[in-house]
Amino acid sequence: MSGTRRKFFQEAAIFSAGFFGFSSSLRAQAGSRRESSGAKKRLPHQAHASEPHAPLPMVTPDVPDLPYQMDGPVKVFRLRAEPVKKKIAPFKIIDTWGYNGSCPGPTIQVNQGDRVRVVFENRLPESTSMHWHGIELPIEQDGVPYISQKPIAPGETYVYEFTVHQEGTFFYHAHSAMQEMIGQLGFFIAHPEKSYSPHAEHDYGIVLQEWAVLPSNSVPNTAAMEYNWLTFNGVSAPLTTPLIARLGSRVRLRFVNLGMDHHPIHLHGNQFVLTGTEGGRAPESTWYPMNTVLVGVAQARVVEFEAKYPGAWMIHCHLPHHMMNSMSDLLRDRAIQTADQSEAKAMRQMQTLAKSVSLRACSSFTRRRKCQ
Repeated sequence: MSGTRRKFFQEAAIFSAGFFGFSSSLRAQAGSRRESSGAKKRLPHQAHASEPHAPLPMVTPDVPDLPYQMDGPVKVFRLRAEPVKKKIAPFKIIDTWGYNGSCPGPTIQVNQGDRVRVVFENRLPESTSMHWHGIELPIEQDGVPYISQKPIAPGETYVYEFTVHQEGTFFYHAHSAMQEMIGQLGFFIAHPEKSYSPHAEHDYGIVLQEWAVLPSNSVPNTAAMEYNWLTFNGVSAPLTTPLIARLGSRVRLRFVNLGMDHHPIHLHGNQFVLTGTEGGRAPESTWYPMNTVLVGVAQARVVEFEAKYPGAWMIHCHLPHHMMNSMSDLLRDRAIQTADQSEAKAMRQMQTLAKSVSLRACSSFTRRRKCQ
């Protein structure tokens, strides 16, 4: 392996990666988050985390969990829709819409059988609503404007309440295509009454999003069909947080996609099995080995594997254009960096590429053969 490639892997210049080593720092980080939530507020699933083989709380790197308070037997979450300035890379800030200052929105984690109340406040400049994707609930809680409820006007508060009788990987989102494409979604995890078997020691969630950000503009074009930024949990390399796993442990990865493109997510160096979808846990008889899983639009896919091999392994979308546009590395010696959005930078980038290509430039398409 060349020095450049070795340095590349060591610096983790990838969209997202699993580093199979010690996970003590990750556990310490999770513990500090729980302590900072205060005595009256609890992070989801906190009370069960110490039980042997209890369902494991999911970690959403770069995205917070939404705390809750107890009102008798009801878990009460407070969710606020609002504009969010989102740093998707150290050198790139865009104007999105999210929840509680986060885009994607904070992760909601509950247990199968919980009674859940979500106090929803709209601080957007237009009406909105909340749909609980994949969750079976009464029609009046479904969140479709003009069908199951009136739209929630700016400044208004609306209360959703339902019992979660399912288990699995679900998500919430505004039921408006434009609002979805400007960032309004988040995980909704319903942990089973008993831990899945085999038991996983690490559980990670990743939201796949796409952004069309034109030059000299910070507001994504929600009607676009072409995208120049693609993110895991709202960020691109080098801002992504690596996934840490202990060698020999079992790892669960949950992917949610609410964009315009499907994403074949590929894991290097390991084989995994598909264990769940947006409908919940899949029967073990349906599992088979693979290393690339297609996460379609409005779908969730859950994969699990044994972290058998030490190293810094890439996780990325395998669509070539997506690897060029932030779903892979964008550092060091790459000829084209889609982060360069200004006209001056684009011109310098094109000049650099022209000098590095072995073919001579042509003045027109019809003369191309003479230039080769």
